[in-house]
Amino acid sequence: MRKAAPAAWAACAVAAVLALASCTGPPAAAGGPDGILTSSWGDPQNPIEPANTNEVQGGKVLDMVFRGLKRYDPRTGEAQDMVAQSITTADARTFTVTLKPGWAFSDGEPVTARSFTDAWNYGAHVDNTQNNAPFFADIEGYDQVHPESGKPTAKTMRGLRVTGERTFTATLTAPYPAWPDTLGYQAFLPLPRAFFTDHDGWLDKPVGNGPYRIESYAKGSGMKLRRWDGYRGPDQARNGGVDLVVYTDSNTAYTDLMAGNLDLVDDIPATQLKFVKSDLGDRYTNQPALIIQTLVFPMYRKEWARPGMEKVRRGLSMAIDREQITRRIYQRTRTPADDWTSPALGDGGGYRALCGDACRYDPAAARRLIAEGGGLPGGRLTLTSNVDTGSHRAWMDAVCNSVNNALGKRTACTVDPIGTFADFRNRITSYRMSGPFRSGWQADYPLIQNFLEPLYRSGGSSNHGKFSDQAFDTLVDTANARPDPADAVGDFQAAERVLAAQMPAIPLWYQNGSAGWSKRLTGVALNQFSVPVYDRITVV
Repeated sequence: MRKAAPAAWAACAVAAVLALASCTGPPAAAGGPDGILTSSWGDPQNPIEPANTNEVQGGKVLDMVFRGLKRYDPRTGEAQDMVAQSITTADARTFTVTLKPGWAFSDGEPVTARSFTDAWNYGAHVDNTQNNAPFFADIEGYDQVHPESGKPTAKTMRGLRVTGERTFTATLTAPYPAWPDTLGYQAFLPLPRAFFTDHDGWLDKPVGNGPYRIESYAKGSGMKLRRWDGYRGPDQARNGGVDLVVYTDSNTAYTDLMAGNLDLVDDIPATQLKFVKSDLGDRYTNQPALIIQTLVFPMYRKEWARPGMEKVRRGLSMAIDREQITRRIYQRTRTPADDWTSPALGDGGGYRALCGDACRYDPAAARRLIAEGGGLPGGRLTLTSNVDTGSHRAWMDAVCNSVNNALGKRTACTVDPIGTFADFRNRITSYRMSGPFRSGWQADYPLIQNFLEPLYRSGGSSNHGKFSDQAFDTLVDTANARPDPADAVGDFQAAERVLAAQMPAIPLWYQNGSAGWSKRLTGVALNQFSVPVYDRITVV
């Protein structure tokens, strides 16, 4: 039998550095429509701004504070109109966007066509160094505001044209029938004038048009969000607000949940998976999600990109016993990966086991391929990940043990742990990795394109390994131009076969979404991206 959770004061002693954690006992008992819930969180890499946020923690906040033209249904993932009244086109290249009336930002400013076009032009311009800039590359004139080299020759993209207070047109460089379905992604959110007139002030306290407003934010501690009663959308918050509390150890968050000092944890640590059902009963959920974990190779380093290294990369993939790791560490809450997308897409959405033998554990074949490819650079392999969330140290150690056993060398593979997610992301985005590093991809929208183009197309917004292959790029471009998005699936799968041959990233496992919550909450659910649907939660 498992021992009972420690008393509330003991759990708070462990988390005393957390400014938002209550060390005087459980959260306030106030419930009802104005009740405030507390939820675990990790510090975002960058300030909260739509075109510069492309990681999960910052994305959680954007999803509460903003609404875009489209929103993905939390249950089905379908792209549904939100601020958009209609998005029409006659040729799949020029789209006319009409906004619904009555939408406003929480500072009272109306949401207009300029709110979108100004935000998109800002996000695309090279001088603003926004991580999500490549998401605007399909719009005419992107190459002038974001040239591959040299200075920009324009301030705005010529493909965006405001035609009325609530209407604008977007002209793309080529037909892209599925383009409207991508507009629920946070890069395409609107921005108020205050973002441009007082940028630093806005970053200190972002203002959006969603069901919550930000009351305060202390980096390293947490963020307080409160329901915005002026919100005009159909998904008004059913609670008074959310206090996001920063944790640097998911085990501490789980301990605080069990002690009554935290209401919601959406990252159940691996060490607790054996006990979570008995601990929480029906206050625990574990469901498939649009998430894949991979090991990405730094193809910007000569030792990993030289001819023949594709055999080494494939061999390392075959040295990983995914089945054993997901069973022993994750209690089958992860599924061994056999492609670069997600089974949550379904067969019709493009999922197919295209990794083949390269994703099957085969020590003999691993040794042979690595030897044929010239061996590990320097005879060693170092894996890197943050270790503050996701139980990453446990699986990295397990992967290294698997590789060492397969190669018959005790110290061929070692682990380089990074203390925080923000520091880890900074190393990735500044291209300072010397060996394979963890990449956890949570889809931006439920299309196969989103698992491939941002991650592996040349210049992709999240292509942090800098993989580049002309055949892959051409197949993706061909797929995007297909009149019927269903016909594009075959092209995307052909692009995956390029990944299978080159192995710029090793698929590890598909991750389920999991969460546990206190007795104070009802209506807790995760969307297809494994993020809690905070506005649906009620506090009792």
